[in-house]
Amino acid sequence: MKSLQKLLVESTSLSLIEFQSHLKQEVSELNELFYIKEELISTVADDFSVKAQLIVMGKQFTAEKLAQLLFLLATEKIETIQLFQPEVIENAEVIRLTLSAFPTDLKSKLDDFAKPQCLDFALMEKFPDWQKPGLVLMDMDSTTIQIECIDEIAVLYGVGEEVSQVTKLAMQGKLDFNESLRTRVSKLKGAPVSILKEVADNMPLMPGLLTLIKGLKKVGWKVAIASGGFTYFADRLKADHGFDYTIANTLVIEEGHLVGEVEGEIVNAQIKARTLSELAEKYNLPMSQTVAIGDGANDLVMMDASAMGIAIHAKPIVQEKAPVALNFLDLQGALAILTASNSQKNWL
Repeated sequence: MKSLQKLLVESTSLSLIEFQSHLKQEVSELNELFYIKEELISTVADDFSVKAQLIVMGKQFTAEKLAQLLFLLATEKIETIQLFQPEVIENAEVIRLTLSAFPTDLKSKLDDFAKPQCLDFALMEKFPDWQKPGLVLMDMDSTTIQIECIDEIAVLYGVGEEVSQVTKLAMQGKLDFNESLRTRVSKLKGAPVSILKEVADNMPLMPGLLTLIKGLKKVGWKVAIASGGFTYFADRLKADHGFDYTIANTLVIEEGHLVGEVEGEIVNAQIKARTLSELAEKYNLPMSQTVAIGDGANDLVMMDASAMGIAIHAKPIVQEKAPVALNFLDLQGALAILTASNSQKNWL
């Protein structure tokens, strides 16, 4: 019988799922699969201790990419790696690995590996427990939807360029968020309320949003929005798509037109993080069961406060600092991570 390592080497053109099927045909019994000293084997010492967990996923994930990943992990002095059965989750092939070591620079090494391979990954000591209730708190603009609502309003009102430049600097963390919001909103003074409805009627959802919400609801998780945008749009998303809670900024409106001001406390980075802890308390959830998803610099605080922060198609500073960054998958990637995090399926 061919060794497992040789079967992997011969299967480079196969997808992960095809490789798993190939192993099933070639090996009559294979309950567990490990990678030790650059060799795939089916048994491991009883003292294997898990120090980190890694989930890797992509729309095109071949056995060759898996072999390269395993070799990379081995060169980082991770002596033992356990592989769990790959799955297809929302058109992405996903595999979970447990690691015997967690080098401090492993995330940056995986970043360098994954991006050219068009793969996304999540590396954590421990993931939230998908089998217990939890909470996902999301940013709105460029996260649940593909646009920045304030920029769309500005374009329709004829001040698009002025507002978008300020938005860009704010999302890169180069401007104080409160100040930038007031500056942008002031340029909308006199805009008719009808513009808000026009934007709301045409909000393009982030791909995978409805799949994520459905998946969360199915297992009893809560899903909410904390946005530096506006309640008009967050409330519309809640009504249309079943979010459990939303918080955002309120535009002052008088006689059917925008005044150019927001009222009350501005929802900035600190308020988003506070909302995460308040909702966890409201729903009687430990913080270890919280996930925060966003794309901008003002989302980093709530990501850091959560058990797992996920940056989606994010600005460079956010990708660098967020625990998890999705570059190739959309919001279905968050569902794939959560679903695969509890995978205990053996290979055959």
